[in-house]
Amino acid sequence: MRRSLSVVLSIVVLLAVWWALAAAEIWDPIFLPSPGRVADAFVYSVTSHNGSPGYQGYYLWEHLGASLWRILRGLFWAILFGVPLGVVLATVAPIRAVVEPYVDFLRALPPLAYFSLLIIWFGIEDSSKVWLLFLASFPPITLATLAGVRRIPIEYLESARSLGAGRWQVVVHTVLPSTAPDVLTGIRIALGFAWTTIVAAETSNGIPGIGGLAWATKKELLTDVAILCVITIGLTALALDAVLRLIQRALVPWAGRI
Repeated sequence: MRRSLSVVLSIVVLLAVWWALAAAEIWDPIFLPSPGRVADAFVYSVTSHNGSPGYQGYYLWEHLGASLWRILRGLFWAILFGVPLGVVLATVAPIRAVVEPYVDFLRALPPLAYFSLLIIWFGIEDSSKVWLLFLASFPPITLATLAGVRRIPIEYLESARSLGAGRWQVVVHTVLPSTAPDVLTGIRIALGFAWTTIVAAETSNGIPGIGGLAWATKKELLTDVAILCVITIGLTALALDAVLRLIQRALVPWAGRI
């Protein structure tokens, strides 16, 4: 209760300071719109006007839904390929020596560095965007899985083998459960990277999309809509992270307690 009150109080203080600065007109409303203007932009984004819904012909939830669908597809493929690759890298030293530097190299690259290549290769439709989100999410999941497998105590593996478990059984019943906390942490980090990449991914033909809408506001200096997009992205990211934390507690309740 005390923590919740602290959060609410901080939001109230932030809104009060924001409103006071906007009311003082220290800066032009184009640079700092008031909370009321942002609220009006929200109402506009979820209603129809002369037969046209919201901004750019879509409601706010349609923009958000399109971005979420792209992120979830990129994250799905990153999990599908990243987790097995992380296990392989941790258990097969020759493959790790060859492949891990490439994963580290990809992790160090900013998404915009190769987005133009993805557009050339896959076009301006969703394929290039999903590829970009996949490449942003793939390294954290792979490296988190790799670290999780390498942290498994050797006694666990030897105990499983002494009980007659084969290689596949050791992986399924010992390795994967032991690395689950690290994998889920990697997924949380990857989801954060995907959200920070979504605006870059939707700079080209990104409508509908919350990142595309944020990018489109620069043409007409719609600062209130840009702030609305930022708030929407931030709140959605926090909500998804909270869901992942609940899943983490449900699947690996022992994580952080031993």
